[in-house]
Amino acid sequence: MVELLRYSPVADELGRRFADAGHRLYLVGGSVRDALLGRLSSDLDFTTDARPAQVKKIVSGWAEAVWDTGIEFGTIGLARQGVTLEVTTFRADSYDGVSRNPVVAFGDTVEGDLVRRDFTANAMAVSLPDRTFVDPCGGLAALARGVLDTPIEPERSFDDDPLRLLRAARFVSQLGFTVAPRVHEAMTAMASQLARITAERVQAELTKLVLGAHPRAGIELMVDTGLAEVVLPEVPAMRLEIDEHAQHKDVYEHSLTVMEQAIDRETDGPDLTLRLAALLHDIGKPATRRVEPGQRVSFHHHEVVGAKMTRKRLRELRYPKQLIDDVSQLVFLHLRFHGYGKGEWTDSAVRRYVTDAGPLLDRLHQLVRSDSTTRNKRRAAALQRTYDDLEERIARISEQEDLARVRPDLDGNAIMELLGVEPGPVVGKAWRHLKDVRLEQGPLDRDQAEAELLAWARAEGILGS
Repeated sequence: MVELLRYSPVADELGRRFADAGHRLYLVGGSVRDALLGRLSSDLDFTTDARPAQVKKIVSGWAEAVWDTGIEFGTIGLARQGVTLEVTTFRADSYDGVSRNPVVAFGDTVEGDLVRRDFTANAMAVSLPDRTFVDPCGGLAALARGVLDTPIEPERSFDDDPLRLLRAARFVSQLGFTVAPRVHEAMTAMASQLARITAERVQAELTKLVLGAHPRAGIELMVDTGLAEVVLPEVPAMRLEIDEHAQHKDVYEHSLTVMEQAIDRETDGPDLTLRLAALLHDIGKPATRRVEPGQRVSFHHHEVVGAKMTRKRLRELRYPKQLIDDVSQLVFLHLRFHGYGKGEWTDSAVRRYVTDAGPLLDRLHQLVRSDSTTRNKRRAAALQRTYDDLEERIARISEQEDLARVRPDLDGNAIMELLGVEPGPVVGKAWRHLKDVRLEQGPLDRDQAEAELLAWARAEGILGS
């Protein structure tokens, strides 16, 4: 509990306030687990025998801020000296068997509160201010073994709240744990129950899993137990789809390796966009798989199909629009580099690569470099050298032009004045044409741009010849 000492003044003060009011207070759940693992955050969870109205009275005048948005579930939130604290009355909930919504009932003992929690590693408590350790379900032993088990029979626990099925995979990713055999069996038998949970709740758990320290292990558990068939069916569908190089066990294994390699290239902490793009970049392969003469397997246009599939799946999981757009665009672009050959691209093609990637260019670099999982060291080194060459060309052209902000050489006002047209579709078409010319030829001076616009307008019948 050395980790807890970082917050002991605040936690102990709160414990004394509850004790002085005749109530018990315990640090509980994930906060105890993380304190034992040496990774405690500044968000602390507590449980108490005091009812919500009593909690508000106890913290009044001591807390710097108090909020009661969770009061219907017995939770009062507060802040003190940069620490966020949530205090929840002992619970003894039951579930309605249809949704995950509990029928909230307050309990009388900390042991009763702990036994209703999801996993034994989250079912420990420390009383405050005396710091007595409470562990009725063997959570400390499970923590030491790195095993996720449930306080009660896993079937009962998961039936109460099917989201716990996915939480198990999430904790495997975050903590590097394995699940107990009986938990694995129950997850497999009950995977379909996850369909009872709203997409928003599923997405929140999946996001935490993907951003964990061991996402591959979490995803593999989802696939092995059938949870992925409910959440991300496109991922298990990649199994047995041998890739075109016939170098990997299957596209599924390749995709997991690409995700791990992309994670190794992260420079600013866990990147959800990059990790999802790496995991999903080849999901279009099963739908585009063809056996060519000579038994060579091809996946023509799998990046186009995959981008559409990615967009559809992430929408169903209720991800934000910007993330959906970004991940789908990375999936769409991930194969384009392979047309670069040995540097045959024109400067125009390089400009289009940069322009189409836009603000995703750095992530695209990371994804493309990670997409090499060949065991042939010579081939892998050659691919990296070729991409080095592309990046050097991008840098050289960028010194001469602002590739991140490629715009036509004439703006909308200049187009309308020169063509004598009002705002409307013609201006947009002209603008896009000039942008294509800019990408193809590089910057034009004013006279060249005007001549190009007039020639295009005559060809389109907008101006007389």
